[in-house]
Amino acid sequence: MERRAFSPAAAAALLFIAAVLASPSAPAAEGAVAKGAFEDNFNIMFSEEHFKTSEDGQIWYLSLDKQTGCGFQTKQSYRFGWFSMKLKLVGGDSAGVVTAYYMCTETAAGPTRDEVDIEFLGNRTGEPYLIQTNVYKNGTGNREMRHALWFDPTEDFHTYSILWNDHQLVVPVRVMKNNGKPNNYFPNEKPMYLFSSIWNADDWATRGGLEKTDWKKAPFVSAYKDFSVDGCQWVDPYPDCVSTTTKNWWDQYDAWHLSDAQKMDFAWVERNLVVYDYCKDTERFPTLPEECSMSPWE
Repeated sequence: MERRAFSPAAAAALLFIAAVLASPSAPAAEGAVAKGAFEDNFNIMFSEEHFKTSEDGQIWYLSLDKQTGCGFQTKQSYRFGWFSMKLKLVGGDSAGVVTAYYMCTETAAGPTRDEVDIEFLGNRTGEPYLIQTNVYKNGTGNREMRHALWFDPTEDFHTYSILWNDHQLVVPVRVMKNNGKPNNYFPNEKPMYLFSSIWNADDWATRGGLEKTDWKKAPFVSAYKDFSVDGCQWVDPYPDCVSTTTKNWWDQYDAWHLSDAQKMDFAWVERNLVVYDYCKDTERFPTLPEECSMSPWE
């Protein structure tokens, strides 16, 4: 796949979500704001021996070998907010390797889970990464989109953020709108944890499984830093900030819609970077899912 040419004005388009609506002066109000050391915010999910940090503890590394990968999750769950972290993906030949950055209502893939997936699909050396996103509600997904990258996400850290409120869900290069009515596609009823993991998926991740993981290149390492969250931390049975989210910048009117400039960037992404969109797959969905009629520009 060729890397796409882009203008300076479009250079921020792919990661326009990285700072979408994120104003440094935006008040935290009722939301929780978390930064700091890894142990302040996360627990290791599995294979602690595959987790390392830099000497100062500010950079975190997950590694994958033929035996296992590694993953971590936030200690707290949230219902709505803004979530951000810098990632540096596996360099070189990363075919078959998936670095996942996602939100989910539970640690296991349960039958009634809500989930927001961002998966970086590795490739052979010199070929671009793909981002695959998916959204689950009550255990039902099948809402995949794939986008190409025009830059190399392995050369440096890049910021990837999620904006989630009752009106829209915005992840890197994708926008999903809520219709304001009970529905079976927009995850807005359950709190979610934030996760990241690295794992082998060479049965499907690269060219549909044709390209296998080259274990001679192991270990494969992804790196993380600068986690930040400004969100409604869940407290049973129902935290106050969920019913008063208009006090928080991430659920005020400006965060319910893309700005005019963001709409232009998003249109550029739609024209240049989309590899697959389930809403245009009429062979798979002769009757398109109801959310496909929702315009991300509204």
